[in-house]
Amino acid sequence: MIANYPYTSIVLCLGLLVYSWVTLRVGGARGKYKVAAPAMTGPVEFERAVRVQANTLEQLALFAPSLVLFAAAWGDSPAALIGALWPVGRVIYAVRYAAGANRSLGFGMGFIATVVLLSGALIGAIMAAVNQAPPA
Repeated sequence: MIANYPYTSIVLCLGLLVYSWVTLRVGGARGKYKVAAPAMTGPVEFERAVRVQANTLEQLALFAPSLVLFAAAWGDSPAALIGALWPVGRVIYAVRYAAGANRSLGFGMGFIATVVLLSGALIGAIMAAVNQAPPA
């Protein structure tokens, strides 16, 4: 995949690195606020870190396959350009959520990227199915 879809691969790796970063922030918040595992509640700052990590994982489950399928249907560069909005949006979301600020911009960037990628992947799959030759 990497040789045929280098830009998509980079964006996918960036998305996974963002998820790793927000996961490490939960560990840091556990230490800082003295919240021992497996507790999931504590000071609001800790709970924000947990929510960012959980929400990022929820979004990643849709983003990653949508990105790969879109790239297969429409090509590497278009997938990477659209997909790049997701990791950027998730960083904005994480930083703003941690600060207790409005996180709509970051959420919206990631969500719109995912919807476009998923829709494009579905359209590409339908077009491929329709254009296949009937079995002999």
